[in-house]
Amino acid sequence: MALTFIDTNRLPKKASAGHGEVVEVLNDALCGAHNVHGSVRWLKSDETFEPETIDRHQLIYLMEGNGRVQLDGKDYDVEKGAGVHLGPAETVAIRAANGASLKLFHLVVPHIPK
Repeated sequence: MALTFIDTNRLPKKASAGHGEVVEVLNDALCGAHNVHGSVRWLKSDETFEPETIDRHQLIYLMEGNGRVQLDGKDYDVEKGAGVHLGPAETVAIRAANGASLKLFHLVVPHIPK
């Protein structure tokens, strides 16, 4: 199996109004990842990210900053090192704190039945 190095600083960021900037760092085109998708997202103060509700597992890891997560109708203050696992059909809202910013790693993997 070949090892692929990806310089994520050279990948183009895409702006998403009110949802920060995002860059794909793990996919089929970049490294032949057929079943997973990974991205890094930056949120500025009061921007919100709500991943799509899909039939896949998702992991969102807070790499930098602090903010608030709304999960199952409850708000949680979060900071660097926090993570959220979403099962199929689950969702979350992640917001950068007022005056703060967030850097998130978002990994999407297929649902594999037992």
